[in-house]
Amino acid sequence: MADNIGQLEQYLRVIIGAGLLMWTLFFQGPTWGWFGLVPLATGLIQWCPLYALLKINRR
Repeated sequence: MADNIGQLEQYLRVIIGAGLLMWTLFFQGPTWGWFGLVPLATGLIQWCPLYALLKINRR
């Protein structure tokens, strides 16, 4: 499982994912805010399964 997400994209995914989760947890945001787990997880592990499937490498 090789890294396929660049550094800037990694930071943006973590920030956006954490923001969505905080909005949902602390400010009673909409239920779909739980989808923030996806960009947060892919940002933390630096690997996106969709990119791997489409053979995209932004490293």
